[in-house]
Amino acid sequence: MHTASTVDRIVSGVLADVAKREAQLPFKEVKARSRDMGPTRDVRAALLRPGCGVIVEIKRTSPVFGPTGLSLSIADIARDIEAGGAHLIACQTERLRFDGSLTDMFAAREAVDLPMVCRDVIVDPYQIHEARCYGADMIPLQVGLMDQARLESLIDRIESLGMVCMAEVRTPEEADRALQAHASVIGVNSWTFDTNDLNREMFASIGPGLPTEVLRISLGGVRNARDVIGAASNGADAVLAAESVMSQPDIKAATMRLSAAGQHPACPSRS
Repeated sequence: MHTASTVDRIVSGVLADVAKREAQLPFKEVKARSRDMGPTRDVRAALLRPGCGVIVEIKRTSPVFGPTGLSLSIADIARDIEAGGAHLIACQTERLRFDGSLTDMFAAREAVDLPMVCRDVIVDPYQIHEARCYGADMIPLQVGLMDQARLESLIDRIESLGMVCMAEVRTPEEADRALQAHASVIGVNSWTFDTNDLNREMFASIGPGLPTEVLRISLGGVRNARDVIGAASNGADAVLAAESVMSQPDIKAATMRLSAAGQHPACPSRS
């Protein structure tokens, strides 16, 4: 179980931050802007490309590893990730713990053709419309942070804007709830939300039990080619890597190593 005080503090901080932004740009206006955006990029097609796809997450810092020391612009990083063969790009936009921003995601999306995953703690409808305004194609929802009614409501809102929801789970019970909410993409996160502990067996314990029609993503703990192949052998359609790429001096080369592993014959393919 999450430590209530830690989770409550994170969520309340996010909501307070949202309230500040909403005071500057009312919900009605951001909602209208989001519905006027151009078409989203095809997340499902990207996830269904042959092999095990690699999603590289652009992030400036993290509570566990500290600053990543990015030396390139966000646009240049995104171009290196795309050139390295990634299937999607994720961008950390959470401000309070990761020093992320929606403008980073916008800059990344403008530089490449890959679909964009908005990595944030999304708990309010305002955030969904706001993310679409900045080019999000896929939005994560932390299943453990909300009741079932809110989960289903936010999934519907995400899909109504042409985006894809990734239901993030950390327990079999959360995976069951995601399936009950008709999530078509489930991300199994190996990091605990509150204590930032890593369980490298998390995907292996949950992923193989998910229905075959659900697209499955392994989040966290991907360090090398062996981790990519291991996740794929347990049914992952994609893995998300962050520090293992962001910490390298050559982001393109680091992405290429993981992407090549995703094309290894040991990685099953849906196609």
